[in-house]
Amino acid sequence: MNDEVHTHSFIEKAYKNKNILLPSVNGDDLLIKEYKGIESMVPGEHFGILEPSGPIFSEESKIDLIIVPGVAFDAQNKRMGRGRGYYDKLLKNSHAIKIGICFDFQFFENIPAEPHDVAMDYVIKS
Repeated sequence: MNDEVHTHSFIEKAYKNKNILLPSVNGDDLLIKEYKGIESMVPGEHFGILEPSGPIFSEESKIDLIIVPGVAFDAQNKRMGRGRGYYDKLLKNSHAIKIGICFDFQFFENIPAEPHDVAMDYVIKS
């Protein structure tokens, strides 16, 4: 998506030394799958975004860090997504560090939030 910070080159470099997990849309949920290189990516169910095609990663307690895109973020580390709650469902029980990434124009002093919205631990502006 053009309004999200591109992480492709970071992912491509990091997966050779780290386990990189990426989301895959399945109905109303995000499934987590391990990235095994660009050749393992397939067009996703929504938005036409490439997604990993491998098996589902189910050991969520082993995830140390989650980098999360969004439409907007604010000074209180709140995140606004695209309205489907994909990431909120995924993040609500996670103990991993959550880092939101955005462009400067997507960062605001305050954005609205719902009770189910999961805040980030940090927000990095690009």
